[in-house]
Amino acid sequence: MSDTPVGKPIPINVIGESLYEVRSKIYPRSVSGLFARWRFALVIATQLLFYGLPWFSCNGRQAVLFDLIARKFYIFGLVLWPQDVIYLTLLLILSALALFLFTAVAGRLFCGYACPQTVYTEIFMWIERKIEGDRFARIRLDGEEWPWGVRKWRIKITKHLVWLLVAFWTGFTFIGYFTPIDTLSTAILHLALGPWQLFWLCFYSFATWGNAGFMREQVCKYMCPYARFQSVMVDKDTFLVTYDKVRGEPRGSRSKSVNHESLGLGDCVDCSICVQVCPTGIDIRDGLQYMCIGCGACIDACDQVMEKVEYPKGLIRYTTERAIEDKESNQSAIKHILRPRVLFYTIFITVLTTAFLISIATRNPLRVDVMRDRGALAREVDGTRIENIYRIQIMNASEHAMQVSVKASGLKDLKILNSQGKEINEIAVGPASNQLLPIKISTTIGENDPGNYPIHFDVIAQEMMGEKSIQRTREEKSTFIIPR
Repeated sequence: MSDTPVGKPIPINVIGESLYEVRSKIYPRSVSGLFARWRFALVIATQLLFYGLPWFSCNGRQAVLFDLIARKFYIFGLVLWPQDVIYLTLLLILSALALFLFTAVAGRLFCGYACPQTVYTEIFMWIERKIEGDRFARIRLDGEEWPWGVRKWRIKITKHLVWLLVAFWTGFTFIGYFTPIDTLSTAILHLALGPWQLFWLCFYSFATWGNAGFMREQVCKYMCPYARFQSVMVDKDTFLVTYDKVRGEPRGSRSKSVNHESLGLGDCVDCSICVQVCPTGIDIRDGLQYMCIGCGACIDACDQVMEKVEYPKGLIRYTTERAIEDKESNQSAIKHILRPRVLFYTIFITVLTTAFLISIATRNPLRVDVMRDRGALAREVDGTRIENIYRIQIMNASEHAMQVSVKASGLKDLKILNSQGKEINEIAVGPASNQLLPIKISTTIGENDPGNYPIHFDVIAQEMMGEKSIQRTREEKSTFIIPR
């Protein structure tokens, strides 16, 4: 029975307290160890790739550029057009399947080591520790009441200036994947950014500063959908950051010189350092939680404590639920990795990857589109010929120039003319470019009966690769109309 009298409204503040949890700022403690070194290595590797890739050149242009205005994606020697959207679809499917596979085998490895939110939070926390100090120094600094002293103002302003510098460089680099970074650099130096470039630069800089500097674990807890559905992808044989309750409980403080087993205590000394180092502020001893990003910081911290009290390491470790229950070693747990869902993901990824690579390797860089002119279906020219008008678009998706010839077949005495009425010999199409040409197809009056006839456009291109050339061919279908 509720203690609130019947008919009496519940105070607003009581409702707010029951529905919302006020966020307590988390002050992660720095930690060293195997997993900390792995995180550091992944931060360096991902950021060298992200910040450095736009500055590489390939065939005289930016190696990786998603040119939305020209509707072309350049990925090293590969040029993709809107017609190549199937490749983007395959890449997205492969990425999702890889994420499912990694989660089924080893939990949230992506979240803990390669997710941009985790990576930039690590960078911003490293800057924060260098400027404000470690956990307790930051707590003391934030505990200073208003008005702030000169020292606190100096520290806070310095930290945010460095954060904003990193955020600006991140936003600038991100836009450099969509606008040639040399052009973007020149525009910034001359304060000549376009309105959309300026908007996205400010947007991504602000997003990086806000997400990594302020929101941090809240993005992982409340905004990331992956945290919510990871539970359906893990099972008892998934390797996760796990606290060994069998060995650790009951927990409690004790003297190092005392035999804790005689006191009925487990190996956990209840120091709470595993909580202090956690970037999301959870207690791993409460079991698997959706807020855990699998970074392994608590493993490094616990192993250091175990060393000090001279207990075996691994009270918190990467292992499986089955291994904890059956008291198995990780070597025994590895035997259960190849289970149906893992095999299914592996086979599916292998098949799709093979198909993707074969498709890329055998891809024909010559693309042709033929479109009828709907404004004029057919017309008589000089009283001797019937003419239909088309537009032909020839796309060169390679990094080499092409010499293209076009032939038409399907009716007697077909001729191909350009817009000036001259016969077309060869069409020059530059590297990674296209030509849109109006053409006329004509035949002699009386050679064919009235009606609609299927015709074929045979497009033959010589791809000039230095002294050598490769022949590329395409065939497109259309119709030719002979009026009554």
